[in-house]
Amino acid sequence: MNTRHFSQLPKPYLAYPKVIQGLIFKKPKGEQVLPQVEYVVDQFNIDQKHLAAYNEVCGYQNNGEVSATYLAVTSQSLQMHMMAQEAFPFAMLGLVHIRNQVKQFRKVGVSENLTLSCKFGELKPHDKGLQFDFLTTVKVAGEVVMEGLTTYLSRQKTQQTISTKTKDESIAEYQLQAVWGVAENTGRRYAMASGDFNLIHIHAFTAKAFGFKQAIAHGMWSKARALASLTLPEAYEADVYFKLPMFLPSKVEFLTAEENSVTQILIRNEKSHKPHVSGILKAI
Repeated sequence: MNTRHFSQLPKPYLAYPKVIQGLIFKKPKGEQVLPQVEYVVDQFNIDQKHLAAYNEVCGYQNNGEVSATYLAVTSQSLQMHMMAQEAFPFAMLGLVHIRNQVKQFRKVGVSENLTLSCKFGELKPHDKGLQFDFLTTVKVAGEVVMEGLTTYLSRQKTQQTISTKTKDESIAEYQLQAVWGVAENTGRRYAMASGDFNLIHIHAFTAKAFGFKQAIAHGMWSKARALASLTLPEAYEADVYFKLPMFLPSKVEFLTAEENSVTQILIRNEKSHKPHVSGILKAI
């Protein structure tokens, strides 16, 4: 395992030239393996203005704490650079974010000095191609305070049929918690706060270039919006799967169900009831 150390978090936009290059030059065909590398930001301090902007768009309170989803989104800058700088086997444009899991082992204060690291996880077959993981770890003075898993799908032709279904949302007895009107500019506002300027989220015009009729909401915004609406335990796991795109603007329902000390989470379209996000929240 090779390790690269950074004195500060690399800027996401510095990876964009390699992203654009992927539109012009196709990845050579060959064995598809993930690089054995870990990127580490040795001293990471929270930019409190940046955190406040993120909290505002997601619905979190500015209470002196750092949410696990903020740390997960921050690690996406490392992920982008890992895909851009290493011998990454897939085109970055077109990757589909299908799952995100965070485990927060204790509350994290905004003034704490953090170490942020990210490495590749498993590469697995999927019925629509290949899926792979990023593993994120956040430490304070050597103590692990948060772990994250982010799963992407590289869509490819495949002859295999792999079961990738998650728990049927219709089984749980969901209770409606809120109806959200998701504004057309949500993708742009979240991009400014998160650094994720994927064109499918920014505007209908740019989204159409990738086959979407309208811009779609960031999956991580949906997850954060849901968690910000709940009372979170001191230590918890939140594991969600991103289902159908949430077009912008949109009106969606946020529902929960309690089952065996686990809170089931569901975000679905208000009219069609088609799911956008489903998952669980539980204390650890």
